[in-house]
Amino acid sequence: MAHTLSDFKAALRGGGARPNLFEVTLTSLPSGVEVTENFSLLCKAAALPASNVSPIDVPFRGRTFKVAGDRTYDPWTITVINDTGFEIRKAMEKWMQIIAQYGDASGATDPNSYMATAEVKQLTRKESSGGATGNSLDTAATYKFVDVFPTAISQIDLSFDTADTIEEFTVEFQVQYWEPTNGSGTASGNAT
Repeated sequence: MAHTLSDFKAALRGGGARPNLFEVTLTSLPSGVEVTENFSLLCKAAALPASNVSPIDVPFRGRTFKVAGDRTYDPWTITVINDTGFEIRKAMEKWMQIIAQYGDASGATDPNSYMATAEVKQLTRKESSGGATGNSLDTAATYKFVDVFPTAISQIDLSFDTADTIEEFTVEFQVQYWEPTNGSGTASGNAT
């Protein structure tokens, strides 16, 4: 069946999902680790999770028959804009300090004491009455990351040559698993 441009336009409801409309939250943080409400504003980049089911190769008479294996979960990385108080970076460093101390091999032994929950919402523009685009956003999809903890905080490069930028850093989290949740509802942010 040959499709027309009109078919494509009808299929692209809402103008397509935009990668810059998202919101990240962290909840159930370890005791003593506080991430301010600015986290959702300063989390500049994240990713919707990849989905992996590894194949198992079963040899049979000179051929390979593939069967479904176990589901695996990739590490999840976010990029954060650094504020002058280093609030988010200090919180991530404190979180990692709870897991493994700087000076020795001590640290948390109970996973419940250092794992948290993260959520990424893919936002979409909300259509107001009359077909005009409004200033509020709807949640198109939500992914909940269960039992996450940071394993790497990137360095921040300092240089006299860098004058017109704001510092950023990345945090890599290990993920036990993630699950999609129904994403219908209004988001807290406003379109700009």
